Amino acid sequence: MELIKNWTDALRYQPYWQWDKQYQKLLTETVNHSKWRQNYHIQAESGLLNDPNGFSYFNGQWHLFYQIYPMGPVHGVKSWYHVSSDNLVDWQPEGFALLPDMTYDSHGVYSGSGIVIDDELILAYTGNVRDQDWQRKSYQMLAAMNKQGEITKQDKPFISAPPKGYTHEFRDPQVFKYQEQYWLLIGAQTDQLKGKVLAYAGDTLEKLEFKGELHFTDQSMGFMVECPNLVFIEETPVLLFCPQGLDKEVLDYQNIYPNTYIVAETFDPETLTLTQPKALKNLDEGFDVYATQAFNAPDGRALAVSWVGMPETAYPSDREGWAHCLSIVKELKLKNGHLCQTPIKEQAELRQEQTALAGELTSQPAVLMQATNNCYEVILKFTAGSQGKLHLFADQELNHSLVIDFDTKNGMIKMDRTNAGSPFAQEYGTTRSVSIEKNQPLTLQLFVDQSVCELFINGGQQVATARIFPGEGEDGVVIEGAAGSYAGDFWRLRSMKND
Repeated sequence: MELIKNWTDALRYQPYWQWDKQYQKLLTETVNHSKWRQNYHIQAESGLLNDPNGFSYFNGQWHLFYQIYPMGPVHGVKSWYHVSSDNLVDWQPEGFALLPDMTYDSHGVYSGSGIVIDDELILAYTGNVRDQDWQRKSYQMLAAMNKQGEITKQDKPFISAPPKGYTHEFRDPQVFKYQEQYWLLIGAQTDQLKGKVLAYAGDTLEKLEFKGELHFTDQSMGFMVECPNLVFIEETPVLLFCPQGLDKEVLDYQNIYPNTYIVAETFDPETLTLTQPKALKNLDEGFDVYATQAFNAPDGRALAVSWVGMPETAYPSDREGWAHCLSIVKELKLKNGHLCQTPIKEQAELRQEQTALAGELTSQPAVLMQATNNCYEVILKFTAGSQGKLHLFADQELNHSLVIDFDTKNGMIKMDRTNAGSPFAQEYGTTRSVSIEKNQPLTLQLFVDQSVCELFINGGQQVATARIFPGEGEDGVVIEGAAGSYAGDFWRLRSMKND
């Protein structure tokens, strides 16, 4: 018996209970033997993980759900899987939460969000249904989780169809409360195939009224908008969303689809307007972030987590029966009107053995750490004028590595995975570049976990995320340069506690 390589629609949408138990055992064993499985990032036991959903704080715990197709590394009939945490870094598996088991979600439980109302966590999601002609129908559904963790679905949609003038590419409801009303934002597509964000409001979620399109730009947002999230940072609205088919003259990006954001002055609920919006920007300057979900936590923080993966893209782990993970949790902050993303303070709980680092940048490569097991955090501070290259996932000869090329003199950082691990997605380019302030000190904070790297630049002013699939012996950290000096710390990180 071998893992399936040629996936048909019939296989992708076959009910879970019809799958052969021996095949599922083979799949699990294959995944467990993968050398690329993460230590402290959320990942599925098998199959494909994608969008984070229902990120919330309820009954004294953090809750997070994610879309999953457990039978293979493909987009099949989706469910929601539930994990919970006391500290945002150690996530306990709670099992499947929402299964595609009713009329209005028969072909997949698609993305959505969560909101605490009274003594329940209310989950809003999109039910995906295909008719006999394989045409999509989208239904917006509600479910409720009580304090015992029991989840009950409502048997009828609370929004049964898109408004007139919009297609059934209508999904990813975000629910939140604003000025004593419940609001819902949802990604949509017009009959003219234009991407929009639609808004609903009402006194209860069951009685929401369609208010119209959210106004935040005069530019076209491509043919579809996915995963809209509106959060408020010190009362300033920040809209995160994923425009598909966005013209690259509107925003420079290289990934198949970008994950973007807009910072505005205020949200005017009467006119559905984000006033004085700033320019559209990439949320992540790297290769592999999409479908970010953010919410305003009761402790006052705006927290976000992303799918570390890309739609319609093949990854090396596919051949082992699994795909993708979630990012670490990030806190969203505003500094001078600019969105910064920083690792949550709880991330430091993973730190173990610490090593101080310091030196001059020279043309002779210096090994900072070796045999790292690719599971660490490193913070490096460079003097103004520093120019050099930091190699991660490096072999001894430096034939293979992820290169972080930094040039503070000219104000540029480049992430280069041309020669890093197993190649993939090369049609979208193997480098990503970020502009930084010239002739200023530079701080890089990196989290590496087996097959993922998350880079935070200058306190999260920019973030760049990359999947890397290293070969044997590709686990060194090496630095070289032409000018400047550095100092910092290296921590080996423990694995997530999940039992």
